[in-house]
Amino acid sequence: MANMTTTTTANFIPEIWSDEVVATYKANLVAANLVRGLNHAGKKGDSIHIPNPARNAANAKTAGSDVTAITDTAADIVVSIDQHFEWSMYIEDIASLQAISSMRKFYTDDAGFALADKVDTTVLTELKSAATNDLTGCTTTGWDTTILSGVEALNDNNAPMNGRALMVSPATYSKLLAEPRFSEQAKLGTGTAISTGKVGSIYGVDVYVSTNVGGSGVENAVMFQKDAAVLATQQSVRSQTQYKQEKLADLFTADTVFGVKLVRAGSVVQMTGA
Repeated sequence: MANMTTTTTANFIPEIWSDEVVATYKANLVAANLVRGLNHAGKKGDSIHIPNPARNAANAKTAGSDVTAITDTAADIVVSIDQHFEWSMYIEDIASLQAISSMRKFYTDDAGFALADKVDTTVLTELKSAATNDLTGCTTTGWDTTILSGVEALNDNNAPMNGRALMVSPATYSKLLAEPRFSEQAKLGTGTAISTGKVGSIYGVDVYVSTNVGGSGVENAVMFQKDAAVLATQQSVRSQTQYKQEKLADLFTADTVFGVKLVRAGSVVQMTGA
């Protein structure tokens, strides 16, 4: 009887599965890359406490008098590590014996995409929980005017100019392309995708397209600054395989553990079509 070798079992070597899942996961993250990341890998506990001091004004100094001392009690923002998503599949022996090697690549891509989609959806849901600065009726005033209003809203709330992003649904992107001001070279830029989902920039804000912002035909958009929310990752994507004799199959599982928290509601602007 011939022995199994690393060549014949290559489809199920855990390292290969892990590398491919992680690569696909990273390649499909959009919103997760645009908020502040906290690496909580390997640390215990189910929450992270972030101090959030208030903005304080400067005081005029009078000659001969003492300075005016400022007192401030920083708010406590708690990031709960409560999100655990997994993607699992049983691959029976007969399938592993007869399937072509591309089967592994297909399912590792599917696992990575599914986990990235869950993380991005969770981040966007948290950003949309901000009840301030909501702009509606964009199809009435036009998206160009609405985006300008969004930029103004962030400026009014002293959100930093750097690290701003505008995530739009496919339907919104189509409307933007139909507006001459967006398609002008000065507004769109080169259009070179320097990161996942990026399609250009407008008024100094990078624009990204994602179906997680809105489904087919839905005009939605979210403008935010990087520090508006934090994504705390306690366990990045992990892949494991285990042979189950009772099933005569390999169990493959990929999972991740993380938490997301809105930190600065004033740094988020939601936009919806009429």
